[in-house]
Amino acid sequence: MATTSDIRNGLCIKYNHDIYKIIEFLHVKPGKGPAFVRTKLKSVTNGKVIDNTFSAGHKLEDVRVETHKFQFLYNDGDFFHFMNQEDYSQIQLTKAALDKPELMKEGEVVTVIINSEDNAPLSVDMPASVILEITATEPGIKGNTATNATKAATVETGATIMVPLFINEGDKIKVETEKGTYKERIKE
Repeated sequence: MATTSDIRNGLCIKYNHDIYKIIEFLHVKPGKGPAFVRTKLKSVTNGKVIDNTFSAGHKLEDVRVETHKFQFLYNDGDFFHFMNQEDYSQIQLTKAALDKPELMKEGEVVTVIINSEDNAPLSVDMPASVILEITATEPGIKGNTATNATKAATVETGATIMVPLFINEGDKIKVETEKGTYKERIKE
């Protein structure tokens, strides 16, 4: 059993007859009244995100999990196929189990969280950032670096990301996976 003081990002808990992963939390200590924890929970079975508030000291039933490195192989519609880096076994996960499937390219190494009790994969943690190549965007104009203006660009995985005006087709960019936003251009 865990309490609200054990809450952290990535913690998996049993709540309302389902398993949820905490994706965001905030400890609040108001000047008047008891402390509480405001959380965002993502269901690992269907991908729905709910907001919930736990009072301070509330008991939570945590789920024992293991993490393993897997390599993304390919997707065939709604299923994404991964290979374990240690024993080369393969698993498939639904699109709902992934946080940002549109940013995942073949060969990417991710961390898969697996329930220790029944060896069922719960969720996939992507690296903090990924490097993707721009496949389609309007041409960049020299000198367009002074403003924060952006334009839409399609990357090699098919996702559309807002990038600065100076980015051209063929450029490689670093994308922050948590928010799905442009971080920087990669020079080679």
